[in-house]
Amino acid sequence: MSPQAPRGGGRGQGRPQRPTGGRGRGPQASGATGKAGAPRRGQGTGKGAAQGAGKTAQGGRPAARRGAAKRMTDQIAPAPQPPRRGPAQVKPRPGVDVHDPEGVRLQKVLAQAGAGSRRACEEMIAAGRVTVDGEVVTELGVRIDPTRQVVHVDGMRFTIDDELVYILVNKPKGVVSTMYDEQDRLNLADMVGPREQRLFHVGRLDLETEGLILLTNDGALTHRLQHPSFGVQKTYLAEVRGPVKKDLGKNLRAGVELEDGPVAVDSFKLVDSKPGYALVEVVLHEGRKHVVRRLLEAEGYPVLKLVRVQMGPIVLGDLKPGKNRRLTRGEVQQLMAVAGL
Repeated sequence: MSPQAPRGGGRGQGRPQRPTGGRGRGPQASGATGKAGAPRRGQGTGKGAAQGAGKTAQGGRPAARRGAAKRMTDQIAPAPQPPRRGPAQVKPRPGVDVHDPEGVRLQKVLAQAGAGSRRACEEMIAAGRVTVDGEVVTELGVRIDPTRQVVHVDGMRFTIDDELVYILVNKPKGVVSTMYDEQDRLNLADMVGPREQRLFHVGRLDLETEGLILLTNDGALTHRLQHPSFGVQKTYLAEVRGPVKKDLGKNLRAGVELEDGPVAVDSFKLVDSKPGYALVEVVLHEGRKHVVRRLLEAEGYPVLKLVRVQMGPIVLGDLKPGKNRRLTRGEVQQLMAVAGL
């Protein structure tokens, strides 16, 4: 089973213990106002960074999937996700002193996180649009500790701790979904190489399943992405023997009784169909072991090949099997929003 995200309380809750030694440089959230800050060395750039602010995966149609999905069929369009909860609404708590004399000026932290220029960040603070640990801050002299305090701008959380790491991995078939394997089999740690941070995988894929896995040391985000109560959707492409009966999608949406209880998919779509072959798309927020394989087999369609192509707003795209990349600032911010952080 997946390693549990570490528990914590109060400020910075859910963050796993950081090892001593160097500081990692995870991607930061992009801002919603002003010019984007220059990315740190080694960080990704691109449309995700420029368009991440204020956007979530809900209600929109993400870019066409390529890579692992394209090898199974051409031009597979992702299913639109139904609207879900937006960013957490932060309520001020009068009388809470968030100033840390040994910390960094708030406007500098925001600018480094990509919220905008230093001047633009000062204007956001003065306008009362910034909160620290739930407290509205309007004074420009406030200093904070980026490693333990939580900052929101217009209700959207910004990742300000540069020790947090967010990595997307395309897991190939035959790789174990763990960071260590006692049998010395190929595992996720082999996909990303040595890391100073202790990383956790968000969910897991069985040995035969390919596709998207996220690795991070952000315990709070890990918990919310995995727990079904937060409704973060995962999208799979499954190859089965066809033809597929017309009421398969209806049955899966209504719910199928498995040995550990009923499971219903969020959406189902027939992507491609040829004699003796069918490619279907299954979207659900459940995280039970082998849930997609068991669902389809219960309906009479054993899975021949299975690939996870999307988690929340993060799309596998054209990332090749066995490769990995850092998430962009915009992608991290979208993950925060869909997880309600």
